[in-house]
Amino acid sequence: MKIDLGPVSRIEGHLNVRTTVENGTVIDAQCMGEMFRGFEVFLKGRDPLDAQQITQRICGVCPYAHAIASSYAQENAYGLRVPPNGRILHNLIQGANHLYDYLLQFYQLSALDFVDVTAILKYQGADPDLVKIRNWVKAELASGKPYPAAPFLPRLSGRYIANAEINIGALKHYVEAMELQKKANSASAIFGGKFPHATAIFPGGCTQDARIDLITNYQALIQEVRNFIHSKYIPDLIAVAQAFPEYWNIGASKGGFLSFGLMPMGPTPESKKLFAAGALFNGQVTPVNFELITEDTKYSKYSSPSGLKVRDGQLTPNPRKAGAYSWIKAPRYMGKMVEVGPAARVLVDYYQGNNPKVKALVKKYAGIVGIAPAKINSVLGRHLCRAISAVVIADFLLDETERLSPGEPTMAEIKVPSSGEGFGATEASRGALLHYIRIENHKIDRYECVVPTTWNGSPRDDKGQPGAMESALIGTKVKTPEEQIESLRIVHSFDPCIACAVH
Repeated sequence: MKIDLGPVSRIEGHLNVRTTVENGTVIDAQCMGEMFRGFEVFLKGRDPLDAQQITQRICGVCPYAHAIASSYAQENAYGLRVPPNGRILHNLIQGANHLYDYLLQFYQLSALDFVDVTAILKYQGADPDLVKIRNWVKAELASGKPYPAAPFLPRLSGRYIANAEINIGALKHYVEAMELQKKANSASAIFGGKFPHATAIFPGGCTQDARIDLITNYQALIQEVRNFIHSKYIPDLIAVAQAFPEYWNIGASKGGFLSFGLMPMGPTPESKKLFAAGALFNGQVTPVNFELITEDTKYSKYSSPSGLKVRDGQLTPNPRKAGAYSWIKAPRYMGKMVEVGPAARVLVDYYQGNNPKVKALVKKYAGIVGIAPAKINSVLGRHLCRAISAVVIADFLLDETERLSPGEPTMAEIKVPSSGEGFGATEASRGALLHYIRIENHKIDRYECVVPTTWNGSPRDDKGQPGAMESALIGTKVKTPEEQIESLRIVHSFDPCIACAVH
């Protein structure tokens, strides 16, 4: 029996997941990116300095990551050396955006897969937020609509957290998290100029000065976000993990892991990073080589040649291509499928031993929930890794502000060469992000983006290997095939962004 789960809600963009279910088990899955955008097409012929602005429009959730990756690529092409303040400001802008996205992903996009919203009907207190939610849910359930409106309903068939107090607390934090997301975005905008789509990020640094008043405002906002992470976010995540221990064994992808590393702590993007770069296969981490990345198109709606390297990428849409089922390409590393994202970021760092804090936090929280680190490759593992990332990043950002030197330069002098090329790699909150630029006659001759959900949400490659999300779905036991809350929990754990994937 084939079941379409789309349009999948509580994600960014337009995704359908077609599953084939036999005897209550998903035996096949196809992830279908359902739109085409073509950023690489309209970047051609533009001024190179347009790139970090235009590529931010790929996504309104993680625009800063695209600005940073584009800036890194241009710095590589121009031969720029960024002043310390410039690199630190890049980190402060991008890091605050990560914190915003982790809270958004857990509370607004995933928590309602586990939290029983109907528990709010038992609430007898006077908290205005909870009273508002209770009255809204009561009215929706009484409306007689077969599918009451989002965000809290409909409620799918399946088990939810049974403890009413935990459910009500999580709903209260759902509302509070939105206020903390605003604070994280405000922190990013202090140095980025605005959110979304920063105006101050450039190759060579940041156009905003490192003023003391801006630094203290930033610190205050990040401290508030950090406090929420420790007092609300992590306890809520642990409560979910303790209520659903089976999800440490559900949703494992069947390939390797890839991370490009996040937030350099030195003058160049190649400097030691807060989170290490690496490709992880069978417990062994090797350095990342961009020349080993190719993109297959057999099952993608493009007539572009398959198996091209990033610098040779082409984009020829073909919506009626026989056998194709997605507008997402199928990137592969050394011809192998990899998962990118928070689990990849933490696992690569854990096995490589780059940041002792990462390893300590993995052991700490694995001990609390009673799992081995290998179980990070799972639904709950991805959520745990976002929380670990949030703790590490919040502490780092507060330390990073102390390394700013007010009054010192924040930008390198930019001189765009007549020709050149460059790669720029970073970690968006959803995972490994790569930009490539080639310049001829002072204009963009070729631009290529390989983004996180292009990896995770890819269709099968030319060898028939499923993408990371597809592989995680295959083998899942589902209680109600028509709804498949189990499959949706897997999809949400990847936090897919289809606008990014089809860029």
